[in-house]
Amino acid sequence: MTDTMNRWEILSLGLDKLALRPAPRPAPKTGEILVEVDAVSLNYRDGEVVDNGMGMNLTFPFTPTSDMAGRVVALGEGVTRFAVDDRVISTCITGWIDGTPLSWKDAPALGGPLQGMLSEYVAIPADWCVRAPSSLTPAEASTLPIAALTAWMALVELGHLHAGQTVVVQGTGGVSLFAVQLAAANGANVIITSSSDDKIARALQLGANQGINRSKTPNWQTAVLELTDRRGADHILEMAGGANLRRSLQAIVSGGRISVIGLLESDELSAPILPLLGSRASIVGISVGPRRALEDMVRAIDQHGIKPVIDGTYAFSHVPEAFAHLRRGAFGKVVVQVRQP
Repeated sequence: MTDTMNRWEILSLGLDKLALRPAPRPAPKTGEILVEVDAVSLNYRDGEVVDNGMGMNLTFPFTPTSDMAGRVVALGEGVTRFAVDDRVISTCITGWIDGTPLSWKDAPALGGPLQGMLSEYVAIPADWCVRAPSSLTPAEASTLPIAALTAWMALVELGHLHAGQTVVVQGTGGVSLFAVQLAAANGANVIITSSSDDKIARALQLGANQGINRSKTPNWQTAVLELTDRRGADHILEMAGGANLRRSLQAIVSGGRISVIGLLESDELSAPILPLLGSRASIVGISVGPRRALEDMVRAIDQHGIKPVIDGTYAFSHVPEAFAHLRRGAFGKVVVQVRQP
């Protein structure tokens, strides 16, 4: 290994400020591992952090992104969780090992406000990583820490999904397609909503049972009720925000669960109170999950043979193009191949 490396960073806010710059290769401190990064996946929040900071105080120069897969190449003093050559993935929310969720202040996230993973090497506390699935390539494994774990938390960890239930998944981004696959693997009936017939057809191939085109059926909640014999869905993944929550409330079964995940239409929620009271639904905010849940999910992915959907893979030198793909919308995930396989 050389003593230098390259990493992407910004000196001030703005996607147009992203630049690839040389930097000293870090050495692992006590409790840390040095990881040679193989792949990094992009999430919606990554673009927002780079563009506007999302209200966080970033330290410049700032390296974005939180989701990484790589190989351990050196150990800091006292590390026992991993050995050299182990394949690992990062967690997003640092310090949240298990149990009650910690506040963002007590457990800040990688890639904002903490420095991110878009680098050839990273030195990171061993406690902030888990072993990668044996069944996935590094590019596939890099998609798990936020998108897959968010879907897992909504449906399995907190939602206690079981066979025979109906799940409505909104959209075809990374979280949504993982939700389709996890729900199908657990024997649920999956309804996907999208504004594209082509994307619906592709989601059906991944395990969805029915699709609703929101462009043709804006009141998609009516179609959900028709597909469920007026019963409604047990779980709805609310990805849009804004007034879309009203439709989710109309489509949920009495006592069902609405997991609020996305803000693609608005960063606020709007819904009348009486339908909420009448539905007796639980509306729950989902913000990734603890390390223990990520480890549980990794085992499930190996057992079920779930393969992440990657819509585009970009070379390390083409990160701006990867963010542009993310901004115009992806069917699944966008990945940066930091080290060529």
